[in-house]
Amino acid sequence: MRLPITAAVLLAIAAPAAAKKPPAGYEPALPQPAAPAPHSADGAIFNASAGYAPLVTGARAHAVGDVLTINLVETTTTAKTASSKTQRAGSGSVTPPTAGPFAIDPNALNAAAQSSFNGQGQAAQTSSFSGTVSVTIAEVRANGTALVRGEKRMMLSQGQEWIQFSGIVRLADIDPDNAVASGKVADARVEYAGNGAIQRSAREGWLSKFFNLVSPF
Repeated sequence: MRLPITAAVLLAIAAPAAAKKPPAGYEPALPQPAAPAPHSADGAIFNASAGYAPLVTGARAHAVGDVLTINLVETTTTAKTASSKTQRAGSGSVTPPTAGPFAIDPNALNAAAQSSFNGQGQAAQTSSFSGTVSVTIAEVRANGTALVRGEKRMMLSQGQEWIQFSGIVRLADIDPDNAVASGKVADARVEYAGNGAIQRSAREGWLSKFFNLVSPF
């Protein structure tokens, strides 16, 4: 049975059109991921991972990874004075015979000795360091203390400077602003260093160090 010419032509045109490839650069629309549900996976409304502040402690740092601020207020003044003084004197004389075969000049047997020492020493030193550095809690201990560590790096036009801090703080000493004074930190270790043109100019050269090492004066 033959189809009419019109129907055959339509089928011949429709078949290649159905197998035609999409043009170059065409990207099909991908389904967008669904927004996360506001509740936890078990269906509860409360979700601690979304940010949780206890009613009593609030947002005060108390767990590993929490951030707190260390207020660096370090002032040290030392002075020492020492003095010593000694004095010693001695004399002796003998009166020999002035006539006869054993006559000796009296001035030859007179002796005198004297020594004295006077020494003084004085030393004084004053240092001051202030600033702030943020640290994180690295370990929480059962006795209510926490080990904190932190570092701050500053890239300046003439070099780089950095501050490293570590120590043990009491969780009770952390104020509502999540800050604690450096004077309340046990086993505190503060390192302040830098590099660059200014630091190099303030250091003694290696040749000068060598001559100062071998010089006896």
